[in-house]
Amino acid sequence: MQLGEGLPLCNVIIIADELGLHNDLQITKYDSRVILSWNNNLTEEETKKYSVKYILSYTFFNTSYERKERLQEKKKIIRLELHSGFNAKVKTQLFAKETEELIKESGWTECTYKAPPVYIQNLSCIIYNISFFNCTWHVKAEAPADIQIFFSYRQTGKDFECQQYIKNARKKNIGCHMKDIYFQPSRKIKLNISVTDLKNNSKALSYYKALLPQKIEKLNPPINVSVSLENRSIKIHWKPPPTIGSASNNCFMYQVKITDHKIVNVAAEKYEYPLHRPAKKYTAQVRAKKEVCIRNKIWSDWSEPVIIHDGKTVDIMLLSLTLLCLPIFLGGLLICACRRYRCLEVITMPVPHPTDNIITWLAADETHHQKQISVQMEMHPEVVLGILEENGDNIHQQGHLKDFELEDL
Repeated sequence: MQLGEGLPLCNVIIIADELGLHNDLQITKYDSRVILSWNNNLTEEETKKYSVKYILSYTFFNTSYERKERLQEKKKIIRLELHSGFNAKVKTQLFAKETEELIKESGWTECTYKAPPVYIQNLSCIIYNISFFNCTWHVKAEAPADIQIFFSYRQTGKDFECQQYIKNARKKNIGCHMKDIYFQPSRKIKLNISVTDLKNNSKALSYYKALLPQKIEKLNPPINVSVSLENRSIKIHWKPPPTIGSASNNCFMYQVKITDHKIVNVAAEKYEYPLHRPAKKYTAQVRAKKEVCIRNKIWSDWSEPVIIHDGKTVDIMLLSLTLLCLPIFLGGLLICACRRYRCLEVITMPVPHPTDNIITWLAADETHHQKQISVQMEMHPEVVLGILEENGDNIHQQGHLKDFELEDL
C-alpha cells in the first residue's frame, strides 16, 4: 500500500468469491483528504468485453450513515473533515455492454482507515447580518492539557485569520468571531482548524471542512411587514430580507405566525387568513430561510409583532365608551368647581331672622299707635271712625312695608 506519509494506514480484508475477482485497495493521504484507490485482477479480454463498474460503500467512525456510490473510475477522494477514520468496502461488477445486464461481480474488499486523533467536535458555523461570521466548537475531554486551537478560512485563493477568539474558562479557544467579511456565495469556503501542542512545540494537527456560504447563512427577518383587514380576512404582506446570495423571490420560504393559530409555510410574499373573531386583537409575525434555489436549514428570527384588529368594531366601542364617560367626566368637573369656589354654600345659605332690637321697636310702635287711636275715639268718635278706616288702609300698607323691610333685613 502506498501512503502519503509512508505509514500503513489501512487494514485490508479481502472477501474471496467463486469467480476469483478481487480488488487491491490503496490509500494516500493529503491534508484532510484521503484518496482511496484500487486495482482489480480482470484480464484485458474481460475489460474489453464487459462494462466495468465499482460499488463503493464507506461509513465514518462514530456515525451510522452509510454512503454508497457506483463509480467507473478506480478511485475516490474522501474528505475526513473532523472524522477520525472510516470503514470502506469495494466490489467490482461486470455488465454486458449491449444490454447493461449484470454478468458477474466480485466479493467485497474491506478497508479500515484510522486517522490521527481529532481533539475537537460539534463544529458549527453561521453567517448573519450579511458580513458577520461565527464558528464555534467543543474541545474533547481527552485532548491534551497544553494544546491550543487556531482558526482560519480560505476562499478564492486567499487566507483569512480569525479576528477575535472566543475562550472558555481554561483559556482554550472554542470559537471565532469575524465581521466585515465579504463572501462569494457560489464559492466554497475552506475552514482550517489547527491544533498545536504549545508545550512540546510539535507539528500541528489540521482539520479541514468545506462549506457553501449560502447554506450557513441566517437571514434577517423579512422587512416591511404590513397587515390589513379586508372582507373579514387578515391580509399580510412583506418583502424578502437582504442576502449574500440570490435574492430571487423563488429562493425564499416563509413561515407566518398569528396569535392562537398554527404556524403555516408560505412560498409567496403575502398571506391571507379568514378572520372569525373581528373584535379580538391578534399579532402576526413572519420569518424566512432559503429553500428553493439552495437548501438552508437555518430560519431567521421572527419579525417584530404587528397588531391586527378590526378598525370598525374598535371605532364603535370607542364611541360608546366616549358617550358613556363624557357626562360622568363633566359632572365630576362641575362638582369639583363648585367645591372649589363654594357655590353650593351661597345657594343654600338660610335667610337671617330679624334682631331683637327691631322686634322690640316694632312692638313699641304698634302699642303707641293703638293708644293714639283710643284717645281720638273718645274725643271725636265720628271723625275717628273715618280716620280709622283710612288708617286701616294705611296700617295695612305699613304692615306690608314693614314686612318688606323685614325681608330686606
